[in-house]
Amino acid sequence: MNIIDDYGRLAIATQPEFSIPSERVVRILNEAVKIYGLPKQIVVGNGPEFTSKSFLKWTQEKGIDIHFTTPGKPTENACIESFNGKMRNECLNENWFKNIEEARRLVEDWRNFYNSERPHSFLGDELPKNI
Repeated sequence: MNIIDDYGRLAIATQPEFSIPSERVVRILNEAVKIYGLPKQIVVGNGPEFTSKSFLKWTQEKGIDIHFTTPGKPTENACIESFNGKMRNECLNENWFKNIEEARRLVEDWRNFYNSERPHSFLGDELPKNI
């Protein structure tokens, strides 16, 4: 699971998992909210982790609007799709992970690089951490 700020392209969270239940999604979002505050809207796919009662209850309690993308229309969430492609090309395809813990550590290292050292053409070659 990846969480990106659409405006400044900051990678708020990356969580490699084989599968991710909605309760885990809510915990990750709660951690992100503590650091970055509540978003007005979340754009998500239509997976069971985002259509579950616990996720929908969490967004309702927090007053967050949910936008579900249309199935088969990745352009509706181009920001995260672009991020996923960059993460796949620059991190996942470049490493052979021994276990999920190593994957989490290396992905977190890459997320920090992405936010703090990698210029973004969309941001005029600025770093997300500076936006």
